[in-house]
Amino acid sequence: MIRNIPFGSCYVYSPAGQCAVSRRSQLLCSLLKAGDAQFLSRYAARVRHEVFDHGLFCGYFDARTLLIPVPGSRPRSPGTASAAERLAAALLEAGLGGLVWTGLKRVSPVRKSATAPGFRRPTAAKHYESFTVEAFERSPQRILLVDDVVTKGRTLIAAATRIYEAFPQAEIRAFALLRTMGMIAEVERLVDPCVGQIRWRGGDAHRCP
Repeated sequence: MIRNIPFGSCYVYSPAGQCAVSRRSQLLCSLLKAGDAQFLSRYAARVRHEVFDHGLFCGYFDARTLLIPVPGSRPRSPGTASAAERLAAALLEAGLGGLVWTGLKRVSPVRKSATAPGFRRPTAAKHYESFTVEAFERSPQRILLVDDVVTKGRTLIAAATRIYEAFPQAEIRAFALLRTMGMIAEVERLVDPCVGQIRWRGGDAHRCP
């Protein structure tokens, strides 16, 4: 695995919280997973606001950036689109990127992390083995992996490793609209933009923050 990857995120999510804000975060996650076009457009507009009005996510979104959606837990069926693909399309529509490319593929299924106990969640190695990268007509210089939700970051660091093997000259970052705050009982706000790192340490991925 690569040693680290910069990542950004805009919203936070409490999977088990009971306060009003935590419940709203759970609704946000459900709408994101469902690929609701109206809400994805709203989410993308919020990211654009953070980029252009607050100057956040410097180097993440510009006309040179190739947006690569991270596939879902199973190989995609023909004619369907994952939540990450819909999110990437919404970001592109909002002027955040140069092109969406779906050349990162899931060739074998992995267990969904959201429905698996912690000790049975897919490892980064399992994710890596399930990914393949198609040929691309040029050598991209700036790549942004786009995912809907990040927890520890195993999927993203595995995907980044596959992408790095295919495009070793590229600058690779990751962006997940929503980051899970599983170690915190409740969240106090939904919009909480951050830029951090996902690191490979001790045989596992570790997200900070």
